Amino acid sequence: QVQLVESGGGWVQPGGSLSLSCTASGSIGDINTMGWYRQFPGKQRELVATVTSNGRTNSADSVKGRFVVSRDAAPNIVTLQMNSLRPEDTAVYYCNYYNWVTGNIWGQGTQVTVSS
Repeated sequence: QVQLVESGGGWVQPGGSLSLSCTASGSIGDINTMGWYRQFPGKQRELVATVTSNGRTNSADSVKGRFVVSRDAAPNIVTLQMNSLRPEDTAVYYCNYYNWVTGNIWGQGTQVTVSS
């Protein structure tokens, strides 16, 4: 089993920055993808940014140039640095772990609110 523990999030004014971190523990596969998704009220969860175990990143067009995803191999920590935040970034952010054995594993979610 894989467990995810998230930290970070909260409230920030437009234009501000926040950082989210997620630590994975348990049966971590050598080949995996970790990252962040977000969910707006009444909407499906959507990709924010991911990074594979070999360092390949992928991110949504809406966050490119503003958000940066990174990871440390030991321990398995994935970090989302969010800059130039906008009110439309307000959502619940979920950490995700995926590999072919476990499938998708989700964190508990953390609220990010951007408002003045």
